[in-house]
This record gives sequence, C-alpha cells and structure tokens, in this order.
Amino acid sequence: MRLDRLLWHLRFARSRTLAQRWIAEGHIRRNGERALRQDLPVAAGDVLTLPLRSGVWVIELLALPPRRGPAQEARACYRRVDAGAAEAIGASHTPAPRPIGRGAA
Repeated sequence: MRLDRLLWHLRFARSRTLAQRWIAEGHIRRNGERALRQDLPVAAGDVLTLPLRSGVWVIELLALPPRRGPAQEARACYRRVDAGAAEAIGASHTPAPRPIGRGAA
C-alpha cells in the first residue's frame, strides 16, 4: 500500500493531498528514514514517525486497512510505540505553584 493512502486510511490526514504534502515536505519517517516519495510502499511491521498537532507519534503498523472506515477500525491497524513514554512524562509533570500575595492591583 502507498504511504499517502495509508495515512488517509488511518485517519491521520484529512485528505490524500494533505498526506502527499506532508511526505513531500519530509515530515514523515518510515523505519527511521525520511520518506520523500508518496508512493513508498508500506507493510505490516513498519514503524512510522508522524508529526501531529498533539506531538510526534511513533506507531507500528499491525495490519494494512482495507478501506477508510471508522476511527475504531483504523486504530485497530496500528499501535503507538511511544505511548508509555508520553504518559510517563505527562504524569511526572506537575504545574508550578501559584505565588501567594496580592492579586492584580
């Protein structure tokens, strides 16, 4: 399956055109190497690095989706490799205490 089509099927990109732009700009990595061709073949077991609004995701493909279906169906085709690290970092971060004193004068 082509990389641009996979990103669209897995619902990471709203359109194939957007997926193709991400690839052309060099934002996507497959197995640690920058993907510069939109027709780059991907297979189950490949690891993709994706820059998303919520941060950088590293995912492993478990299966290739047969269609662009519901989000739940798309999520069943991959697993986040870095999910545990992101949760651990977020869990250890505590906001700084607010200073005590007079409010805005």
